Amino acid sequence: MQNFKTIAALRAFQKSCKDKSETLALVPTMGALHDGHLSLVKLAQQKADHVIVSIFVNPTQFAPHEDFDAYPRVEDADAAKLAPLGIAGLFTPRVAEMYPEGFACNLSITSALTNCLCGAARPSHFDGVAIIVSKLLLQSRADIAVFGEKDWQQLQVIRRVNADLNIDCEIIGAPICRDGESGLALSSRNAYLSDAERKSAGQLNVILAAFAGDIRAGRDIDAAQSEAKDKISAAGFGQIDYLECRTAQSLERVTIFNPKQACRVFVAAKIGSARLIDNMAV
Repeated sequence: MQNFKTIAALRAFQKSCKDKSETLALVPTMGALHDGHLSLVKLAQQKADHVIVSIFVNPTQFAPHEDFDAYPRVEDADAAKLAPLGIAGLFTPRVAEMYPEGFACNLSITSALTNCLCGAARPSHFDGVAIIVSKLLLQSRADIAVFGEKDWQQLQVIRRVNADLNIDCEIIGAPICRDGESGLALSSRNAYLSDAERKSAGQLNVILAAFAGDIRAGRDIDAAQSEAKDKISAAGFGQIDYLECRTAQSLERVTIFNPKQACRVFVAAKIGSARLIDNMAV
């Protein structure tokens, strides 16, 4: 497993793949890898001849008050988890490689995809996601990139950016990986949870599933939403950024459920210092 530190080294590897008519898949991450990330890697290995995992904590997608400095950085441990999988390599650039002195570009995403959910709660977040994912896709020239469906809104934004900028990479979404006992969606930020908080956090997906079930059964969405929010608060969560039902692709607000229209329920809530997100199909 190689460790590419520079864009030039990554590009040289991609060229060697292309010269041999072999395909390359990229799995972009911010590190602190868990079984959810490893499931993305395994899916990527089914889709391409070679897999590269990028590890880069991207400063442009964090607001000044968010957890950029506290975000876990455990590159050696991440490499040890990936080594048995037999991937081609890691891409672990430093900030100066990705944003060199004089860097002056940005991507502004103005869309119904970004004015709701995490886009409303974290106003500059998706601009930062768009610039870093565009850079990674262009730097790697990957044929395929795999992203987790836990960040469903992010997945739709990335597909939009990929299409709008004609990057020509196949974007694949991978199913959410959950804790086997509680069903809590796996996340690097779960590391922030105390034992008591983790037990409470395990109720989030249960409440979300009940909310989806109420909608599917034809219950008034506003009434079901209000009850679900009360349950989340009672479970020990503090701030609830959102709990909503939206269409799966365009993320339009759903007020009356139509079983012929694909839609999902979404939640973001804080417990302790962790902001947890989840979603599931209705």
